[in-house]
Amino acid sequence: MFAKINHVAIVSERYALLAKFYEAVFGMKLSGTKNPVRAMTVGDGYVGLNINPRKAGRPAGLDHFGVEVEDVEKVFDKMRSKYPDSAWIVRPSTRPFAGITANDPDGNVFDLSQKTMTNRHAAYVENTGEQNARCISHVAVRTMHPDEMARFYTDIFELSEQNSPAGDPNHYLTDGKVTLAIMPWSVKNFVGQSILPTGMDHVGFTVESLDKFKEDLDEAIGINPVMNTIPVGKGKEQGARLELLKKQCPMGEFFFSDPDYTMIAVRERH
Repeated sequence: MFAKINHVAIVSERYALLAKFYEAVFGMKLSGTKNPVRAMTVGDGYVGLNINPRKAGRPAGLDHFGVEVEDVEKVFDKMRSKYPDSAWIVRPSTRPFAGITANDPDGNVFDLSQKTMTNRHAAYVENTGEQNARCISHVAVRTMHPDEMARFYTDIFELSEQNSPAGDPNHYLTDGKVTLAIMPWSVKNFVGQSILPTGMDHVGFTVESLDKFKEDLDEAIGINPVMNTIPVGKGKEQGARLELLKKQCPMGEFFFSDPDYTMIAVRERH
């Protein structure tokens, strides 16, 4: 395909801990970054998970996703001619995963790279393309204009749109291995709970066995309590949040958050 979703980025004050969490629980492999003070990177063989330290004024949590394309100039030409509300900037050379950061017409940010860019290293050149048994299988974004954003991403990146089940308002765009789930946002979705803005919602993993995954998760927490995850669904407000997750993400079978509150959806490979 013309494009592949090649990384997901998290901002965290506990970035070193999170790298070990995803390594221990999901079997992701720690990558040899040039400067571990700057970020920690783990990979599943296809997608890199870049965990960045939080800085002043920057919110923690899921931050953005990144796409590798065959030809960035082709992307630029389409954005110039068809999407005047989108733009891009060149990133500092210290970023191993993205020479360029851009925005879609709704203001969502994504990174953009191409194989020939010289700043690529770590998981972004080490990934073999073969996914681990436990791997990132989708990323979800909340947007006020889901139909328009689906058209943007299918046009710009030539992703394939999968058929949605009857009554499902989401768009599911895939590069063949990883799905970008575009979910409609409305303030009315958040009755009885804290209101989340538009933007990244959660990251989804597929595992070989959901029961075995839960056993391994419990074992990791039992051995090292600092890896304790944040449950979803406890109390009235969190119960409403869990019900919304179940409704908006039919791909998820088990929901929880990592030790720094990044929302995760897990499903068993069928």
